[in-house]
Amino acid sequence: MTLELAACTYTYSRRKPPVLRDFDYRLPEGLTVLLGPNGAGKSTVLKLAASVHRPGTGTVTLDGVPSHAKSYRQHVAWMPQDITPMPSLTAREYVAYIGWLKGMKRDVAWEQAQRALARVELSELSDTRTSQLSGGQLRRIGVAGALVHNARVLLLDEPTAGMDPRQRRVFRDILRTLAGDVQVLMSTHDVADLAEEADHVTVLYEGQILHTGSTDTFLAHTPAGTAPGRAAESAYTELLTRHGAS
Repeated sequence: MTLELAACTYTYSRRKPPVLRDFDYRLPEGLTVLLGPNGAGKSTVLKLAASVHRPGTGTVTLDGVPSHAKSYRQHVAWMPQDITPMPSLTAREYVAYIGWLKGMKRDVAWEQAQRALARVELSELSDTRTSQLSGGQLRRIGVAGALVHNARVLLLDEPTAGMDPRQRRVFRDILRTLAGDVQVLMSTHDVADLAEEADHVTVLYEGQILHTGSTDTFLAHTPAGTAPGRAAESAYTELLTRHGAS
C-alpha cells in the first residue's frame, strides 16, 4: 500500500509560520524511523497521515483514497504519545472496543482482540484491567488496537518515551516482527530507537526532510573514525550539523 503526502502545508495558527510547507513524503514498505529534534514537525506529519489533521493545502492519500474517507481510516492506525487506560476495561475489552469503533462486529472484535494481544505478547494479561498495566504494556496495547482491525499502516508517535531499557527492547522486537505485515512509521527524537534496525530512516528538521532512504544510506553519513556502536548517533548529528542545527 502507498501512503503519500503531496504538497502538504499545515499551520496551527494564522499568526504563525507553517510547520510544513509544500511537504512531500511517501512511506516505504517495512519499518521506517522518523527522526528529528523536538519541534521538527514529526507529530504533525503523523497527525496528517492519521487524518487527525487536514492539510491546509495538498493531499494525503492511501493508494489514491483521500484521508477523509472511511476506508482510509480503517486501514491506517495512529498511536499518540499517551495511551489513556480505561479503568473499567480489561486489556482484551479495551482492544475489542477499538475494533468495534473501527466498524467491526462485536463478536468478531472480541475474537480478534485475543489474537492481537498474542502478537504483542500480552495474552497472559488479557483479563487485567488497563489501569493496572505499566506504561510499556499500555503502548503494546495501543499496537494491539491497531492490529485488531487489520490496519495496514501503523503510525507511532514517540512510543518508547518513558520506557526503561528492557521495555524498549521488547517493544522494538515486537515492531520488527510486525514490519513484514504492516507498514510502520515510528517518530522519535532519540536515535537509539531502531535507527540501526529499521528498514528505512527519514530525518526531519524544521519541517524539511534532510534525508530519507534505507538505513544503509543513512549510516553512510557517519563520519570516519566514529567509535563502534555510535554510527547511528553520529550520522544523525552530522546531518543536523550540515543544515545548521545547534
